[in-house]
Amino acid sequence: MLRFAVTREGSAVRDLDLSGAYVVGSDGVPLRAELEFRDSQVICAKRADGPAALSLVWPVRGCGTMMLETSRLMDRDQPYNLSLELARGRLTRINLKREDWGLFDFEGVEPVANEITAARDLMVDSLKAATAAKQAQLAEQALQAAILAGEKLSHFHADIFLARRKQVHAFTRRTIGCTVDLGNSAEVYRQRLREVSDYVYLPIPWRLVEPKQGEFNWRPFDAWIEWLAKHRTPMRVGPLVSFSEANIPAWASMYETDFETVRNLIFDHVRRVVERYANYVYQWDVISGVHADNTFEFSFEQLMEITRVTVALVKQLAPRAQTLINLVAPWGEYYARNQRTIPPMLYADMVVQSGIGFDGVGAQFLFGPSSDGMFVRDMFQISEKLDRLGNLGKPVHITAVQVPSRSFSDGRSGGCWRTPWDENVQALWAKEFYTIALSKPFIESVTWLDLVDREAGLIPSGGLLQADLTPKAAFKVLKDARAELLGVTRRPPAAQTAS
Repeated sequence: MLRFAVTREGSAVRDLDLSGAYVVGSDGVPLRAELEFRDSQVICAKRADGPAALSLVWPVRGCGTMMLETSRLMDRDQPYNLSLELARGRLTRINLKREDWGLFDFEGVEPVANEITAARDLMVDSLKAATAAKQAQLAEQALQAAILAGEKLSHFHADIFLARRKQVHAFTRRTIGCTVDLGNSAEVYRQRLREVSDYVYLPIPWRLVEPKQGEFNWRPFDAWIEWLAKHRTPMRVGPLVSFSEANIPAWASMYETDFETVRNLIFDHVRRVVERYANYVYQWDVISGVHADNTFEFSFEQLMEITRVTVALVKQLAPRAQTLINLVAPWGEYYARNQRTIPPMLYADMVVQSGIGFDGVGAQFLFGPSSDGMFVRDMFQISEKLDRLGNLGKPVHITAVQVPSRSFSDGRSGGCWRTPWDENVQALWAKEFYTIALSKPFIESVTWLDLVDREAGLIPSGGLLQADLTPKAAFKVLKDARAELLGVTRRPPAAQTAS
């Protein structure tokens, strides 16, 4: 059993919300555990032996409120100090990434290295402290310093590699995109979409295509496909297969215990969509989030079979198009609460190892609400996760990214980054995220989720435009980033070298 003494500003914490908290094993996979907050301690009764870490939403002065992870620890009766172990965990991962990125002796890294050293010294002082109160105070300072230093290290690394990608013209003209709102056909909306997008993602949920079994509604999709084709806008379309409630038709639930029938229904649905739009689509989001959203509760083997046959079918019907397998909630915290799901990286590893002939990995980075997969993470954690996705050996596409532009007023907040969310914080976050993501040589595209604020959306204030289509600061950030990348791709190599 793991115990953590919880203090804040030198005093014992009497109340703590453990929403979203979970335990992580030594291999990074969430573990099943019962978490309880009692007598100013978090008590973790995990169901597996061996070292483990606690991940929870925690406020850090000057950094925000975000999901943080302690170091891996062995069970013991005496409680660990939570802030100290959060600081130790962050510093351990920083050292690993410095080695991975080759930044121990890199020219210009000295200021960041000094901040990392200062954070380490604060942690050591905390370990030597004579009183529990002093230990807690120094631990909080060490944690703050470690988080700030980790983000600066991530940006240092990103600036170097983004400049290199620009120098060698590594970006295509399909790098920055946005998702279409099927219900918004206003001309101003469409014009804004073109201003900020090299390509668009057109959602095509099965629930809308076939609201009643055997009855099809192609009208909204045909209208958008026709307009996008007319304006020569590249299209990514999908998900062709998703087992979330928002995508599965209500009538399909009658077959939930019949895998063979559901597989055949999926096969027919995929064939209909691809045959109808194959001439217009350059990239298909073939299967999305089945590792986390498994309405039918299919087994691992059944999910792998559906993945295999749907990718093969799309390849057969649209051989020139690219095929993506899309991951949601990339940290996989949902697995700690639902063992009928699959950790995202395990699913991705198995798909790669099985020899399924897909072309790229998709991943979603959505932050803000207090739900699994959407608790706020800082830029260092994001950079770490992107590297892990790159290790799969496939091109990576960020298929959905978004944060809010105002704080949640209904208690659904899953944290904040640096300061409470507003339009300026959203814009700064977007600038830093795109810098880090596009610096990775394996990242080929990044798609913002909503162009316009939608009250019914996952993140109601996450659009680049207000509901009245007034641009926010983040809209300009993406528009400028796109213009800069297009300038790099259009500039002749000889001219670029001469300058």
